[in-house]
Amino acid sequence: MYITNAETERLIIRRLYESDSDVWKKFFVDNPGLDFLGLDRDMNIEDQSKAWIEKQLSRYANNLFGHQALIEKESRQLIGQCGLLTQEIDGKIEIEIGYHILPKYWGMGYATEAAIMFRNYAFDNEITDTLISVIDIRNSKSMNVADKLGMTREEQLKMDGIVVWIYRINKKNWIYL
Repeated sequence: MYITNAETERLIIRRLYESDSDVWKKFFVDNPGLDFLGLDRDMNIEDQSKAWIEKQLSRYANNLFGHQALIEKESRQLIGQCGLLTQEIDGKIEIEIGYHILPKYWGMGYATEAAIMFRNYAFDNEITDTLISVIDIRNSKSMNVADKLGMTREEQLKMDGIVVWIYRINKKNWIYL
């Protein structure tokens, strides 16, 4: 399940395609945020990009949501990804809002803009009553986005060898934002 086409003020949101892996290679170059993702850093950039995109396409095919392409309206360039993701946290299925922006576009509010759209979509369409974000405890930029979404820090866990915070927002709290 994914949003087929949507727009925010500055973004066009569409599903990812295999061909996006060529542009997404930029995500794996000189990106200090990669340490927060638990990626196999021994893979070459091309293989990392293809594997990332293939994982999202697999999520689509298996109704597990998936990241979607964020296209900047002005330039028509792919600048990042955001979406709802099905995650298993401590044996429980949760819906996560995940977001990744190419470093060139950090600090411009794109992650927040896209994540707000997905948060609202999930609650407006009654997909879930609660959303999470899984954030490496060193990733202050992602924590700032979660704060702007109205999420609160809930618990600390270790996932895939990385210590993370689970941020959460419940639908009843979202209504009052």
